[in-house]
Amino acid sequence: MGFDYALVHLRYTIPPAIVLTLLYRPLLNRIDLYKIAFLISIAFISTLPWDSYLVRRKVWTYPEDAVIGPTLLSVPAEELFFFVIQTYNTTLLYLIFNKPIFHPSYLSSAKPQKGAEFQWNAGQLIFAASCIMGLGLIWSGDEGTYLGLIIAWAGPFALLLWSLSSQFLIALPLSSTVVPIAIPTLYLWMVDTLALKRGTWVIESGTKLGIHLWEGLEIEEALFFLVTNVLIVFGLVAFDHALSILLTFPILFPDVPELPSPVLLVQALLTDRSKYGTERIIGIQEAVARLKNKSRSFYLASSAFIGRLRINLVLLYSFCRVADDLIDDCSAESDAREWIDKLTHYLDLAYASKEARLVQKHPDVHSYITENFPKSSQLALRLLPTHLLSYGPLYGLLEGFKTDLEFHDSNFSKALRTFPIANEHDLEVYAARVAGTVAELCLELVFHHTNSVTTTAQRETLIRSGGRMGIALQYVNVARDISTDAAIGRVYLPTSWLKGAGLKPDDVLKNPDNPAIDVLRARLLDKAFGIYREAQPALAQLPIDARAPMRVAVESYMEIGRVLREKGYKLKKGRATVPIKRRLTVAWKALSQG
Repeated sequence: MGFDYALVHLRYTIPPAIVLTLLYRPLLNRIDLYKIAFLISIAFISTLPWDSYLVRRKVWTYPEDAVIGPTLLSVPAEELFFFVIQTYNTTLLYLIFNKPIFHPSYLSSAKPQKGAEFQWNAGQLIFAASCIMGLGLIWSGDEGTYLGLIIAWAGPFALLLWSLSSQFLIALPLSSTVVPIAIPTLYLWMVDTLALKRGTWVIESGTKLGIHLWEGLEIEEALFFLVTNVLIVFGLVAFDHALSILLTFPILFPDVPELPSPVLLVQALLTDRSKYGTERIIGIQEAVARLKNKSRSFYLASSAFIGRLRINLVLLYSFCRVADDLIDDCSAESDAREWIDKLTHYLDLAYASKEARLVQKHPDVHSYITENFPKSSQLALRLLPTHLLSYGPLYGLLEGFKTDLEFHDSNFSKALRTFPIANEHDLEVYAARVAGTVAELCLELVFHHTNSVTTTAQRETLIRSGGRMGIALQYVNVARDISTDAAIGRVYLPTSWLKGAGLKPDDVLKNPDNPAIDVLRARLLDKAFGIYREAQPALAQLPIDARAPMRVAVESYMEIGRVLREKGYKLKKGRATVPIKRRLTVAWKALSQG
């Protein structure tokens, strides 16, 4: 009886597990726990018989003075724990690197192109050949036995996972696949080197090649840890692939439980790609690209949401962004108003049915979008989940866009230049229309997708508070963009405020960096944070499965306001930016509050 192997865990495997757990704890949700349990179960069940065979064949051994004593099928308890802890650590690392990744956007309904098809075939050939080579090494029964056992055991699993999810795996960023393999592999190579040198476990000389990756590390051991981490990540990718299919296509899978069964996951992986619907995949990819390019704060916040709620929130943002761009990019006011009319008619058609049927399946809406909107914006309109949203806030959003057109800058008519934000009330109404409405729509999606039970009265109260929070966020937006708005002839600071400071809107257009304007910016930020504090308690009353993510969304944007309030802060190109490290810290703290 000894404690050498147990000390390996105490010193080298448990501490990283603790650190990774603490780091990921605010992000951990039920589906993550399900993944962890799922992968650990598979790893344990698939590795135990193989490891037991190696021990009984004395391919490797454990000195009696290195292990405590209890065994299962001749495998020491410490080795059994290694199955669990390695899978746990690698899975957590994978989850951390994949949290920002929006997996549905990496789906493909098309058959693999020549390059991808070659990779798929090459992978299958390599893994199949590895299986045969492994069996050959085992059959020879000499120094290649251990190597053969590793390859013959891992090859079939790798071949299966590659066959099911290789196209999805190849499409993912290397940071979400290669890095979670490389880091634990390199770390375990070092741990294994120390353990082999101490004699904690021993590979018998007659079953190994005697080749070392470096001094003290047998090539078989190096391959073993590489292969096991590859299998863990391949398994996680296949899980995310299946989950993405289930969540992305409600027509194929109308009701998906929060924790889908293994049978349902396999069913998803075996679904014919031709049934996916190319239009929906491309629309989601376009929506994610817009979110990434236009709002880093909300893109970061979106990663905290899960399931179909995250997909529908991204699609909602995409519609709002496209509608705004269609209007803002016009060179003539008449063109902009024509887009508002078209968008209004689009909503009229979309909500003509009492059931507000899925837009992409409504023939009248589908043809109207095709005939009246540019191709780049069509999918954003078709995929807007109108069947889950009330129409009032969407029409309100268009009313806000009309306010934008009341500014007449050089692109329209200087002689008719007007400034519609005459007083603070006008600013609040405008903010409620362009941002409060969006917050209300987001909460409608939350209430549709949540598993929590809320009364109608609670929902109405929370939606009103959400509208108020939207106003606060828009005030921050206005405070940030004074210079960029002035460049296009717009001044959202109330004219009454400017008059009180001895200024006119034209003064803002001519010199948005005037120190007097900084005073008004500070005043607007004070208003924003006042409304934020008023609405903040409602965050704690949101459904638990959306509470923390919503807090991230709010805090990520309010952090822009905090940056603007810092003494001596200078805007860059007319805008405030929050460093990525600070944004991540804000998100982590918001998630920690729950």
